Amino acid sequence: MENTLKTKARNSEFYKVLGRLALPIIIQNFITAFLNMIDTVMVGKLGEVEIASVGVANQYFFFFNLLVLGISSGGGIFISQFWGKRDEKNIKKILGVNVIAGVSISLIMTLIALLMPENIISLFNKDPQVIQSGAKYLKVISVSYILTAITLAYSISLRCIGEAIIPMAISGIALITNVFFNYGLIFGHFGLPALGVKGAALATVIARLVECLALLIYVYSKKGVLAASIKEMTDINMKFINKIYRTIASVLFNEACWGLAMVMYAAIYGRIGTKAIASIQICTTVQNLFMVVTLGVANASAVMIGNKIGEGKEEEGKEYAKKFTKMGIALGIILGFSMALSAPFILNLFNVSKEVMTTSLLILYITSAIMVMRVFNAVMIVGVLRGGGDAKYALISEAVTMWLVGLPLTLIAAFIIKLPVYIVASMAGIEEFGKFILSYKRVKSNKWIKNVIHNI
Repeated sequence: MENTLKTKARNSEFYKVLGRLALPIIIQNFITAFLNMIDTVMVGKLGEVEIASVGVANQYFFFFNLLVLGISSGGGIFISQFWGKRDEKNIKKILGVNVIAGVSISLIMTLIALLMPENIISLFNKDPQVIQSGAKYLKVISVSYILTAITLAYSISLRCIGEAIIPMAISGIALITNVFFNYGLIFGHFGLPALGVKGAALATVIARLVECLALLIYVYSKKGVLAASIKEMTDINMKFINKIYRTIASVLFNEACWGLAMVMYAAIYGRIGTKAIASIQICTTVQNLFMVVTLGVANASAVMIGNKIGEGKEEEGKEYAKKFTKMGIALGIILGFSMALSAPFILNLFNVSKEVMTTSLLILYITSAIMVMRVFNAVMIVGVLRGGGDAKYALISEAVTMWLVGLPLTLIAAFIIKLPVYIVASMAGIEEFGKFILSYKRVKSNKWIKNVIHNI
């Protein structure tokens, strides 16, 4: 009887914490994905060249975002465990590492984008119109990279200490700002100039500025653990860096490896043709809407498991992992069916040719079929393995399956056999089978539990 009551209490705590963390993250991710979809729909009203150019230009931001996300997520592993231990001093140091590294990367990539935008766009597409339009978009939106780096560092840190609602609310403000200025600056409403693709980029810059400022105002007005001074954030030495860099580097390389593979996929689709990249851009936008729940659960699981390990409650961490394993499979089945059923209705929002519409629908049906594995893999790799401190294995499982399975098959399908883009895209999905096997075996082995803060 006593054991039953304890189990019920633990289950109640699990779902209570999961709801408090996952729901705001899900809403925030949905806001971000919806914002991207609005961008795509509005730009799509201008034509296929414009939608392709924005899709191509966003591949550069996508790679930058993953680098900064890798650093902040890697630091988040430590912040989650330090928060379980209530070690505020080291939390501020990790925040400092995330901000300094993120801003440094953003400055470098902004400079490259400003100096050679045409060269970057031409890596993905050789259409002169796409290059010209994409370069205009990239030069403007690259100014927002430093804002993104700062926002990610603070918002992920807030999640790791259990404050997920504020980043969600601020993302909502950013969404409203973006929609308003998108409508005004793309089409020339509200007395604003009609700037087309350039207007879409400028609207995003304004929205990211509002988001960054609102987040900093909240953190420093509340004066909580993250309201660190410059001195507190820079109170780091090589001894401290040596103790954290392996874990953070593993997550960074994981994100970079995954991101570079995504960029390679985009380059392959872009070389197939402008209609192909337009279809992929539309499908990616739609897929992101369905992945928001997954990423919310994955990020919540990383925080919850990390907190338990930091508290020294490793057995409870194992119990959490078992629950997330079952949840990942169930969620994948539900999302797969939902995507397949709603795909035709969602695609009607886009103003594209019948050929692009048909191709997009086929790609979404294929994606729906492998959704259960994609969702499970995200929860295991981003959530359980990283939250448990096993960032190195997460890196290996992604790198091997993407670079030795997915990309080679896609290259062969696109350029040797010359198959249609929807079949080429399905070749990329085969890597999910490999990730599924590797991540499932690792979680079952319990070798993923690593207390990364015990000697700091």
